[in-house]
Amino acid sequence: MKTLDVTGPVEVFAGAERHTPGTYRIGTASLDGAPVRTSSGLTVVPDRSLVDAPDPDTLIVPGGQGTRSPDPRLTDWLRAHGPHVRRLVSVCTGAALLAGAGLLDGRRATTHWAYCDRLAREHPAVDVDPDPIYVRDGHVATSAGVTSGIDLALALVEEDLGRDAALTVARHLVVFLRRPGDQAQFSVQLAAQTARREPLRELQLGVPPRPQGRRGRITEHPGADRGVESLAARAGLSPRHFARAFRAETGTTPGRYVDRIRLEHARRLLEDTGDGVEQVSRASGYGTPEAMRRAFVKALGTSPVEYRRRFRPAPAH
Repeated sequence: MKTLDVTGPVEVFAGAERHTPGTYRIGTASLDGAPVRTSSGLTVVPDRSLVDAPDPDTLIVPGGQGTRSPDPRLTDWLRAHGPHVRRLVSVCTGAALLAGAGLLDGRRATTHWAYCDRLAREHPAVDVDPDPIYVRDGHVATSAGVTSGIDLALALVEEDLGRDAALTVARHLVVFLRRPGDQAQFSVQLAAQTARREPLRELQLGVPPRPQGRRGRITEHPGADRGVESLAARAGLSPRHFARAFRAETGTTPGRYVDRIRLEHARRLLEDTGDGVEQVSRASGYGTPEAMRRAFVKALGTSPVEYRRRFRPAPAH
């Protein structure tokens, strides 16, 4: 078990209880009530055994190495109790425990990026999405690696107590209440493979620097001309050769990579600045607010204005 899978959500709900007393009663349990040693070496002493635990309103299942070969008694307990809780939540590879109990069948779910392929392979009835930091499908919510459990817990607090309460908890934990569930587990640069050839790698990462300057890192100026012909010229390749080489070495097409960079850049500006939508659309390479709106609706299911309203932190008073 990973320590943060437990302590992260617990700290969020404990903070919410301090903010609004009487809202949450937090309890921890292990299969037999015995202490659990986490992967970092810390030992968590639970309040009780699962057998003695009352049915919770919200059940949070952490991940860790124990999810690879779980005790059948744990799987049986989850299968019996999971359908009856108001909210069933997993953190990191805790999703594997829910899947093993059949609780994710027919549902969209996520887990730590390193285990998404395994989860999909071993549980084909689960619609595994490797990109988001958390996914909600009905009364079931699954989150990605480690700290995403905090993001999901904050979303649940916001659902229960409202945005102000969740923001107060987030500020005390020195985290932002702004990461939407569909935010990628990685930035575009980390999600894509890094090209091996130096001209392509320079366009992606801007390194290594040349005496005459960089060729034009895509992420630094998403509003510039990022068509295949322009990028190919910067890389010193023909457009056809560039497009073929870029896809072979990064796993995505130049156009799709640029689209994702522009979307990530626009989201960051909407979250972190007070720039108007028209200014953000120009700076991010969309040209017009309508073009940016279409890109946001297609990728995120929401408009830039609504995205900013939901995910930009309110100013501290």
